Amino acid sequence: MAGVRKPVVEVRRSQRRRRTVSAYRDGERVVVLIPDQFSRAEESEWVDRMLARLAAREGRLARSDAELLARATRLIKLYLAEHGTQAVPTSVRWVTNQNGRWGSCTPDDGTIRISHRVRDMPDWVIDYVLMHELAHLIVPSHNARFWSLVARYPKSERARGYLEGVAAASGTPLTD
Repeated sequence: MAGVRKPVVEVRRSQRRRRTVSAYRDGERVVVLIPDQFSRAEESEWVDRMLARLAAREGRLARSDAELLARATRLIKLYLAEHGTQAVPTSVRWVTNQNGRWGSCTPDDGTIRISHRVRDMPDWVIDYVLMHELAHLIVPSHNARFWSLVARYPKSERARGYLEGVAAASGTPLTD
């Protein structure tokens, strides 16, 4: 792509490193740590792979409220279109004050807040959390009708399992 520069890359080889490869930013350059026995072709392949991983991670961290609203709008069109404006939030935003839940919704004013802890999770998990909160705009409680709306999102069960795993690993009891 024109206008996109590849960053300066410093490759550090280690005799102690056997199979793992890692990378991190150090100012304007990217440092890639690889095993000493890697060939030049393997080095080149891993540098490209690690640059892509860093870019993806940084893209997730740069997620904005506007992007979150765009995701919500797409989910409404795909899974809740028949509910019209009832399913449309007045605002959707990232918040840093939710540590006991992934998201929250206030149906009375149509606001949705998503915990910053979800921000760097996979897209399909973010979509599930949004779908859960969008369903609350239609059904405020966690009854059977609510869960049937949430289940329209095809990766609901997978995302719930992912979130349960994250909660268990962190030792954080979370509420729906």
